[in-house]
Amino acid sequence: MRQLGDILLENGLLTADQLANSQAQQQQEGTSLGRVLVDLGYLSEAQVVSALAAQIGLEYLDLSETTIETGAVALIPGALCRRYTAIPVRIEADRLVVAMADPSNVFAIDDLRSAAGMDVKAVVATKSDVMGAIDRFYRSEAELGSLSTSLDVQDDEEDLSSVHEVTEEAPIVRFVNLLITQAIQDGASDIHLEPTETDLR
Repeated sequence: MRQLGDILLENGLLTADQLANSQAQQQQEGTSLGRVLVDLGYLSEAQVVSALAAQIGLEYLDLSETTIETGAVALIPGALCRRYTAIPVRIEADRLVVAMADPSNVFAIDDLRSAAGMDVKAVVATKSDVMGAIDRFYRSEAELGSLSTSLDVQDDEEDLSSVHEVTEEAPIVRFVNLLITQAIQDGASDIHLEPTETDLR
C-alpha cells in the first residue's frame, strides 16, 4: 500500500519540505499525519480524506456536490447512522451506497447491511460532511422521537408502545417523513410522486 505522503506528493498537493515538516510534528505529537496536515493548514480535510480513499482503493464522495436520495436514506435508521458516522447516498446496481467517515469498520458495514436488507457499497467522505448530512436528513426523525417520548400516554401504554416501535422503524414511515421535510426545506408547494417499473421518482 502506498504511503499517504507519497500520494500527496504525486498529486502535487504537498511539497517535500511540507511533508518533512509534517512528519516531524507527527512524531512529536503522536497523532496521524492527516490530522497534522490539516492543523498546519497545508491541506483541507477533504483533500486528506480524498487521498486516504485513494490509498485504500475506495471511492471518495464530496457530499456537498452529491445528490443524496431520500429513498436511500429511508432504509437506515438515523440512530445507526450517527453511531457509525455514515449516510446512505443512493441505490446503485442493487446495492446501497453509503458514505462513511471510517469505511474500514467491517462491523458497521455488517450492521448497515442488515438494517437495509441489501448489500452495502462503502465510499469515503469527510466526517464533517457526513455529520452535516445526517443532521439535515434525520433532524425530523430526532424531533419526532423527542415529541413522542414527551407525550404522557396513560391508556393502553404497553400496546401503543409496541405499535410505535414497529411504525418508527418502518422504512415507508421514515421515507414519508423525510420526503415532507425535504419538500419544506426546498420551499415546495406540493409533492409529486411518479412510479416507474423499477423505482419511484
